[in-house]
Amino acid sequence: MEYMEWSRQALVQLQEKEHIRILAIESSCDETAAAVVEDGRKILSNAVFTQIDLHALYGGVVPEIASRAHVEKVDRMVDEALREAGMALKDIDAIAVTYGPGLVGALLTGVSCAKALAYGAKKPLVPVNHIEGHICANFLTHPNLQPPFACLVVSGGHSHLFSVEDYGVYRIIGQTQDDAAGEAFDKAARVLNIPYPGGPLLDKLAEKGNPHALKLPRPKTEGRYDYSFSGLKTAFINAVHNARQKGEEWNDADLAASFRHAVVSFLVDKAMLAAEEMGLKKMALAGGVSANSLLRRDMEAACQKRGIELYMPKLSLCGDNAAMIASAGYYRLRRGEIADLTLNARPALRLK
Repeated sequence: MEYMEWSRQALVQLQEKEHIRILAIESSCDETAAAVVEDGRKILSNAVFTQIDLHALYGGVVPEIASRAHVEKVDRMVDEALREAGMALKDIDAIAVTYGPGLVGALLTGVSCAKALAYGAKKPLVPVNHIEGHICANFLTHPNLQPPFACLVVSGGHSHLFSVEDYGVYRIIGQTQDDAAGEAFDKAARVLNIPYPGGPLLDKLAEKGNPHALKLPRPKTEGRYDYSFSGLKTAFINAVHNARQKGEEWNDADLAASFRHAVVSFLVDKAMLAAEEMGLKKMALAGGVSANSLLRRDMEAACQKRGIELYMPKLSLCGDNAAMIASAGYYRLRRGEIADLTLNARPALRLK
């Protein structure tokens, strides 16, 4: 019997099963991760190997180094996830994997491993969009959360506002027209000589500064709910460089706080504008930048003021992890979406 025929038969049986346990692999950038999640909501294990130390010397992620590290660690993370969950591969019902977007070499490592496991253990293979995974991290933190709701996804490569209309059904409300908020944070951190990873360290430094010390321009976009961070980033870099050339003394904490305030206020204001005009009553945060302390505080205050329910993933689920991929995989599996062994990495994959 061919693999795909067997998978379709297994899928029919799984539709009737009370509890489904999914093993997931995430390797889209610089974290090698594997996890086991039950019914899309309950984390049984969540193993993550971070490559921060490997890339710190270069001030950012080096794709070739990231890919090699994934090759070295992915099987160990799978073993660790199964061990932590107290399971063998035979106890798993399906294999989920991130197949995009991300770094092509990094994605290929995870996809290749997942396909081998799925074929060898005769388990259905579920392809998952990395951005969808971030959205589903909220299901792991908030077991009672149900669609529909809006979700602001903010990370190093993405700044999108989605309408989550059902499980696996998304509509883009707004998106960045150029740079992502996380990328802007990282570039601003580099100008302030903050080491990698810049964004989280800039956030910590900003807690000590005056957010109104440096006045920065307000970005403008054609789309009513769209974002733009390129001009804001350039204005900040130019302001810092001009001050240094003139020999002016600026407190780095004040500069960090001013830039953080400008980015966060823009993110929150646009999200609230969409919520008010579209009558949205539930808002979620997702992505690495959802760990930003000011974003969490300001979004909470803005939602509370407007009577909007706010959902945020716990800090350990904001960054890249495989538990969120397993959660997304569960709902894709429930919709009957499985892949054959021709599944390939799609570095520019979009969430529609």
